[in-house]
Amino acid sequence: MTVDGFAELTLQTDDLAGLEAFYTGVVGLEVLAREGDRIWLRAGDRARLGLWSPGPKEFGDRGGRHVHFAFSVSPGTLDALARRVRGRAASVRGPVEHEGGDRSLYWEDPAGNLVEAWDFFHRGADAGELAQA
Repeated sequence: MTVDGFAELTLQTDDLAGLEAFYTGVVGLEVLAREGDRIWLRAGDRARLGLWSPGPKEFGDRGGRHVHFAFSVSPGTLDALARRVRGRAASVRGPVEHEGGDRSLYWEDPAGNLVEAWDFFHRGADAGELAQA
């Protein structure tokens, strides 16, 4: 297979500094770069999260809402993340235990994006098992 994961995901925000503070201070992501109208954060070893201000971008990119996205996290980390996110996010649900033992935490970030942290892949599962769930 040619595709082996996500390289980047970008979110649009009117408040770059505020969303950066949330994702670095609460979620624990590290700043990779600040480039004028965008900030890049490390989301694991092989992915980055972009925080972009509204406006035209190269390659025809344009802002808009998404349904939700999920960070992959190690088992045993969701409870600590839930404590950090509670009170800093508009709403928090979980950790929720799914059939099979994997767990997720869901929250809305300060810009209104629905975010999930999920320990599925770190429990030895692979994406093929998702189709069977």
